[in-house]
Amino acid sequence: MESLLFPLMLVLLAVPLFLSARKQKRAVAEQQALLKSLEPGDRIMTTSGLFATVADASDDTTIDLEVAPGVVTTWLRQAVREKVVAEVETTDAVVDDVEDETTADQDVVAQDVREPAQHDVKK
Repeated sequence: MESLLFPLMLVLLAVPLFLSARKQKRAVAEQQALLKSLEPGDRIMTTSGLFATVADASDDTTIDLEVAPGVVTTWLRQAVREKVVAEVETTDAVVDDVEDETTADQDVVAQDVREPAQHDVKK
């Protein structure tokens, strides 16, 4: 029984280590592919949470980011966390639709409140 314990423990420890190493290797490869694919005009987020637009990505180690109109700063490429997809236009449209529906609902509720009061009046 003791002779089977050592191989069993070895398998129980080796399999999770192997799987975590593969997962980490895949994450590093994805990050490197992201850093190589950056082009001027891409919207990104840095590891510190700063949202910016890529102004120049011609250097291998650094990248120029426009953080505000006319304000360009230089960062290490490794500071880029992810590309950000701009969904501002669709979000604004949804907010406008919700506001319109809310206003319409408030008008209906206001009418419902007024109507019973008019019918309950005794002469």
